[in-house]
Amino acid sequence: MKLGIVGLPNVGKSTLFNAITRAGAQAANYPFCTIEPNTGIVPVPDSRLDVLAEMYHPKKVTPATVEFVDIAGLVKGASRGEGLGNKFLSHIRECDAIVHVVRCFEDENIIHVDGSVDPARDIDVIQLELVLADMETLQRRVEKAQRLVKNGDKKQALEAELGQRLLKHLEEGKPARTYPLNEDEKAITAGWFLLTDKPVLYAANIAEDEVGPDAEELPFVKAVKEIAQGEGSQVFVISAQIEEEIANMEPEEKAEFLEELGIGQSGLDRLINASYELLGLISYLTAGEDECRAWTITRGTKAPQAAGKIHTDFERGFIRAEVVAFDDLNELGTMNACKEKGLVRSEGKEYVMKDGDIVLFRFNV
Repeated sequence: MKLGIVGLPNVGKSTLFNAITRAGAQAANYPFCTIEPNTGIVPVPDSRLDVLAEMYHPKKVTPATVEFVDIAGLVKGASRGEGLGNKFLSHIRECDAIVHVVRCFEDENIIHVDGSVDPARDIDVIQLELVLADMETLQRRVEKAQRLVKNGDKKQALEAELGQRLLKHLEEGKPARTYPLNEDEKAITAGWFLLTDKPVLYAANIAEDEVGPDAEELPFVKAVKEIAQGEGSQVFVISAQIEEEIANMEPEEKAEFLEELGIGQSGLDRLINASYELLGLISYLTAGEDECRAWTITRGTKAPQAAGKIHTDFERGFIRAEVVAFDDLNELGTMNACKEKGLVRSEGKEYVMKDGDIVLFRFNV
């Protein structure tokens, strides 16, 4: 999973990136301090792995991972190459989803590229630039499809017609992800790699002294939530400065600090949970003395394809999957106890994997 962190200059993108990856991307009070995208791979917090590690005492514990890309700040005109527009757009195209950081705090010491804090305006600036870039992409697609139809390629007629419909939607300033499509149409648009078709998580970046259970009711945050609701996106409230503080704390100190703030989970935990939900991802687990590991798959994945995540031979020679639910193993304490209770199931090729399944794949090649 690759998430692109985007936003206008000086909204807190690099500060947030520093916090969640501890990668030390430069954060400075001027536009374009992030020129090349900084990339960091971070583990997905999963308490189930800790439980399995206590049971098996493995040589290695391997969590699932998420890749974050801190992308250069955008300005008006990026779709025409203004600022670092072309690089910005190409880096977004490579991501699975977008984390759009929106400034929801006042601070006279931190310059705002447009002179004042206005979350709705800031979101519109970025969305418009992405829409304009997609319109250019679609124009080329439609023109090519129309030429092929004239040359006798009837299969291109649907693509040309769909492209024209979607183009009208974009001309209204609306992102492609809000246009209703059937499954066949989704298969076509997937090949267009439209920027506004990517799922978006809005990160409402608030001031340190505003963190707490009432943060959702802050006027700037409510403005972001209203926009997100209109397009079916999600919002999570975060303070990049607070996240940077807790990034280097020991686990116990971090837990106490979060409890004092009344927020329970760190921004990273909430971001990853929201990202998994957004992209329809789940994790299954493998456990043994050599390694306890979490594997990320798409919800709805069948057992052979899940096995293929480990090795292609596992999918090619799949025989069956021996599966036990994490909650059952956690409750009974050992795999043998689960077997005695009949809780370890033998599943075939049509089994759809569930989040938290602990699996042993049997295969033969």
